[in-house]
This record gives sequence, C-alpha cells and structure tokens, in this order.
Amino acid sequence: MSDHIDVHDELGAEFPATTIEVHDDADLLADAAAERFVEVLVAAQAERGTASVSLTGGSDGIRLLERVRANPGDLDWSRLYVYWGDERFVPDGDADRNELQARQALLDHVPLNPAHVFPIAASDGTYGSPEAAAAAYAQLVHAELDERGEFDLTVLGMGPEGHMNSLFPHSPAVREQTDYVVAVHDCPKPPPTRVSMTLPAVHRSRHVMLVVSGEGKAAAVAAAVNGASPDDVPAAGAVGIESTTWVIDEAAAADLLPDDE
Repeated sequence: MSDHIDVHDELGAEFPATTIEVHDDADLLADAAAERFVEVLVAAQAERGTASVSLTGGSDGIRLLERVRANPGDLDWSRLYVYWGDERFVPDGDADRNELQARQALLDHVPLNPAHVFPIAASDGTYGSPEAAAAAYAQLVHAELDERGEFDLTVLGMGPEGHMNSLFPHSPAVREQTDYVVAVHDCPKPPPTRVSMTLPAVHRSRHVMLVVSGEGKAAAVAAAVNGASPDDVPAAGAVGIESTTWVIDEAAAADLLPDDE
C-alpha cells in the first residue's frame, strides 16, 4: 500500500511540485524508488538520447540500486552517465566508499560504458587532499552541466538530523552558495573527511528523489517538507527543477500522517 501527498496542497510547504509517497515498509519503499529511478532515466533517454544520475550511499540508496539491478526495465546502460553526490575521502576499496557499495549492488553487474562512470577520487588516488579531489570533481560536474544542461536525476538519502550528501546542519558545506563540489571536514558521523556536491549542484537536477526510511528520521522529514531552513535541515533545500519526490516508509512519515483515531 502507498499514499501520495501533494506537499503544496496539503502541507503548506513552499516547494512547488513536491510529492511524498508513503509506503508500508522499507522493502516496498525500495521497490517504488527503483521504479521511479528507471522511469525518470528511460524518459530522459527517450527525450534527449542520454541520461545522467547522481547516486547516493546509505542503506536506502544501496537497496534501491539492488532493486534496479533486478528490474532495469528499458534503461539503456550504454547511454547512462553516473555521478555521486558525495564520497567518503578514504582509500580506494575501503568498505566505506559509496562507489564500492554502488558497484557491488548494481554498477559491476550491468553493461555500463566505463567512460561514463565518474567516481569521486579516493584518498590514495591522484589527489592528495579532499580540496584537490573536490576541485577535480567540480570540473567534471561543470562539464556535465555545460553539455547536457542539468542532471536528469539526483537520488538522495537523509540522516536523522536531516543531512543529505555530506551536507550537515550549520556547516560551511550546507551554506555554500557558489561552488558545486566542496571538501567537508569534521563530519559528525564517521568518516569525518568527505567530498560532497552542494545545494547549488542539487538545484541543477531536473528531478530530485529523496529515499528515506525509519522512525528516527520522522521529525527531520516533517521539518524538511514543511519548509525548514536548509541550514537547520539540509534536506529541506533539496529541490529539483521539474519535480521533487520523497519516497518514504510509514515510520519516516509518522510526523506527517494523521493519527488513525
């Protein structure tokens, strides 16, 4: 079972074209998110020839990719360009890397063109600092946007305090107004050093999908969709040009849905 809530009409939030899909549990959430993932990218390929996606890590994001692997629909992998919204600045092959988890869940099992996959540099790679890695990734992002205009889809998870990508509340990274990619230090959850796309980069996506499960995130979900400041709840600033969709389970929707009584 799923419910659809139009945020503008029912919650009074200020984000036009924002929809919330509420599913019974995390498994059904993953199925629905995977279906939307394929739908958006197939439509982009039909309209523009290619499609681009910015991936997220975390349990919800990786579960989504596993479901896409099982049901890819008509997605043409050879015409898909893959980016990451953030990455932990750890060595290549480290279990904490979002790239590794995404490859294990999906990317190593489908016929992607390797030249179309753009991971963020590891700490033991070409760039010796997260600042240098961020600058290099920013060049790739600018090249993508210069060529294709926008990302077709940005997929995001969210933490209990409302962080998405590696943009944490009241941090310099979430307040960044110009640069598309920044180094992030002293993250409140490990590993502390990361590279992250910023809100200006997220805002260059046609469609944004936030995939969130668990009762521990209910307060942040409610705050975000009701128009909290992105400085307080970074996910509140994650909006797409054409659509913003929250795909959540009932636990994460607990502060949105009316009581049964």
